[in-house]
Amino acid sequence: MENKVEAESMLVVPSEETPRLGLWLSNFDITASMTYTSLVYYYPAPTTCGEGFFSPERLRAALAKALVLFYPLAGRLGMDGGGRLQIDCHGEGALFVVATADCAGEDIFKNYMPSPNIKRMFIPAADPPGIMSMFQVRAPVFIYISGNLPGMDGKPRCVRIGLQVTFLKCGGVVLGTGIHHVLMDGTGAFHFIQTWSGLARGQACPCPPSHDRTLLRGRSPPRADLDHRAYSLAYLNGLPRPWATLVCSVSPKLLAHLKSRCKPGVSNYGAVTAHLWRCVCVARGLAPGSDTHLRVTVNVRHRLCPPVPRHFSGNAVVRELVTIKVADVLAQPLGYVADTVRKAVEGVDDAWVRSVIDYLGLESDKGTLHQPWLLQAESDLLVTSWLGLPVYDADFGWGTPRLVAPVQMFGTGGAYVSPRAAREDGILVFFALEPKYVECFEDAFYNH
Repeated sequence: MENKVEAESMLVVPSEETPRLGLWLSNFDITASMTYTSLVYYYPAPTTCGEGFFSPERLRAALAKALVLFYPLAGRLGMDGGGRLQIDCHGEGALFVVATADCAGEDIFKNYMPSPNIKRMFIPAADPPGIMSMFQVRAPVFIYISGNLPGMDGKPRCVRIGLQVTFLKCGGVVLGTGIHHVLMDGTGAFHFIQTWSGLARGQACPCPPSHDRTLLRGRSPPRADLDHRAYSLAYLNGLPRPWATLVCSVSPKLLAHLKSRCKPGVSNYGAVTAHLWRCVCVARGLAPGSDTHLRVTVNVRHRLCPPVPRHFSGNAVVRELVTIKVADVLAQPLGYVADTVRKAVEGVDDAWVRSVIDYLGLESDKGTLHQPWLLQAESDLLVTSWLGLPVYDADFGWGTPRLVAPVQMFGTGGAYVSPRAAREDGILVFFALEPKYVECFEDAFYNH
């Protein structure tokens, strides 16, 4: 899986003039993970081998149009006059790579497993020594592009988005996407792919993105008057640990069984997360009298008054901490655990979000914020849900992908809950867990 040959690498700029400005970033943006959210989209070989399957020219032309709408993606990170991080929107372009690989899709995606090798194979990223110090904002990671690419002036350029189309020897294609998290959250990223693929099919964008981050500006003076334990160092006191990556399939039968053990109306997310949490407690052998913490991510676009536009492109996700005794996770009905999660999510309202915006600003100034997957205790779990997002709305004219998945996990106790290409196939859970607990976890997940 190491035999990749890069055939073409270029910067694609917007096809029309775009606003030239320094785009102010919210506290959600500047405290987001300073790395790239990287995904793979796998498209099997077409049954009829026609000309132009995943034509790079067609994709580049559509990308240039998409960057007119999503012009911050063609920008670069910079600083405003006061030293605050911003996006310098000057239309410098997005990285677009075409590559070939001497491997077949079924070799990788029949039993897909996120790994650093997958990232090296399909995501166009290069981080040479020294580039991480360009901006001193919580150890950022940047893509560095060298060589004679269009628009280069010999200085390091920190590309905010890298896209790679890899043609496999079986005739299939893998689209790899790496988008810097400071620019947008998962909702914004999937909207971008949705827009780009629609333009490739000749369709106009029905819902242009909104880039005005000032909608999430903090109050003056800031007042963090509510509890935000999900971000507190008091609950991020774990040590770095090795992990194994698991891909757990929640079949329709298993999903129906889990939901039958909960209250009527429970969401798929609630039932699966409650089950995952219980299995983790079992596998890790946590003491019944101890606390266990679940970090959930919540999209706040519709929770503010007035609400942020649905197609707001920036970061609009918060974390909330749900705390229960291990004994309750294990002994109470599964519906009790799911209902506890539901109540915590429902508690994220306008007042709570305004408070966390101010809290993030205050704590960021102190330098006391850290990424949860790096310091989670062994008793804890972080679950990010992609359910309800247009994950598979990525038809560039040759059909939807068979699989959309993260390329790697970031640390033990982190999970993504994702739909499958066909709803009738159930749900996938990508999960990182300490290797010594894997066997017990899998037994609990599928057999209890």
